[in-house]
Amino acid sequence: MIQSSIPLSQVVEKIKSYPGLLRKRPIREVFEKLVSQTGFGPQLPNYGDDADVIPWRDGFLLLAADGIMPQLLLGEPYAAGKASIMVTVNDIYSMGGRPIALVNVLAYGPEEGRDRVVEGIRKGCEKLRVPMVGGHLHPDPEITVPSLAVAILGWANRPLRSHLARPGDDLVLALDLQGQRGCQSVISWDANSGKTSEEILDRLEPLPDIAEKGWVLAAKDVSNAGILGTLAIMMENSGKGAVVDLAAIPSPSGIDWLDWLVCFQSFGFILAVHPDHSPRVLKAFQDKDLTARIVGRVTAEVQVILQNGGERQTLFDFEREAITGIRYPG
Repeated sequence: MIQSSIPLSQVVEKIKSYPGLLRKRPIREVFEKLVSQTGFGPQLPNYGDDADVIPWRDGFLLLAADGIMPQLLLGEPYAAGKASIMVTVNDIYSMGGRPIALVNVLAYGPEEGRDRVVEGIRKGCEKLRVPMVGGHLHPDPEITVPSLAVAILGWANRPLRSHLARPGDDLVLALDLQGQRGCQSVISWDANSGKTSEEILDRLEPLPDIAEKGWVLAAKDVSNAGILGTLAIMMENSGKGAVVDLAAIPSPSGIDWLDWLVCFQSFGFILAVHPDHSPRVLKAFQDKDLTARIVGRVTAEVQVILQNGGERQTLFDFEREAITGIRYPG
C-alpha cells in the first residue's frame, strides 16, 4: 500500500518527470508522419497499440518492434539481449495474442560485448520459446554507441487494443510480485529469473484466454513509463480519463514505493474491464499465483486523477497536456 507519509504532489512529480515517460513525447511527430496518414495496406488503425493489427484469414497477425536503450546495451549487454525478447513477447501477449517468430538488427562493434548480447538473446528465446529466425548485423569496430532492435510476429483470434477503454470500466492491474530488482541501468522488476519456461508461459496465458472469451477489449503491458505512466497512456489513447486509488496498487518489499510506480515490469499488465467481467478476469490471473487488483475506474472526463484516502490530485489533464499525443478520435 502507498506510504502515507508520501504526499500526492511528490508522486505526481516523480511520474511526470520520469525519463521513461518523458521519452514518449516525440512519438506523436513520428506517428503522424509514418502511421496516421497511411492510406494503404490491410492493417487496422493504430491508436497506441503495443503491436500493429493486420487481418489475416480467420484472425489477426500482430507485428511489433522494440529497441533497447543504449545505456543498457553498454552497461549490461547480456541483460539487454534477454530484455529484447521479453519486451517484444509481452507486446504480443498484451494484445491478446501468442508469438510466432522474431528477427533482430544488432549494431555492436566490440566482439566481447556483442557476444554477451547474442547470448542474452539466445537465452531469452529459449526461455520464452520463440524462435529467432533471422536479422541483420553491423559488427563494425568503429561503432561506439551500440543498438539493438527486435521485431516480432504474433497471431490473435480477438486482439486487445490500447484505445478501447470505456467509461465505467474497472482498471485491473496484474503483476507478479515474486521477483527482485532487475537491471542496474534502468529501474526494473525482474519476475522472470528463477522461473522455468513452463511457469513463465503459463503465467502469460490468461491474456489471450480472456481476450478470446471477450471479457476484455483494452489492455497494455507496463512499459518503461511505469505503472501509472502506462495507465495514463492507455487513457490518453482511449480519449478517456481515470480515477486511480493508490492504496489499491499492490507492491512487494525490497523496492522503494516511488521506484515501484515507475519501474519497468517483466510481467505487468493494465486492463480496462467491464465490471460484470472483473471477477472472472481477476480470478484468471490469481489462479496462476499472480496478483491482480482493481486499482481504479475509467471516466468520461479526460483527466487522470490520483487519490489516497480523502486526498485527490490530477496527474494528467489531456485537455491541456499530452504524453504520446496519440488519441482515438471517436
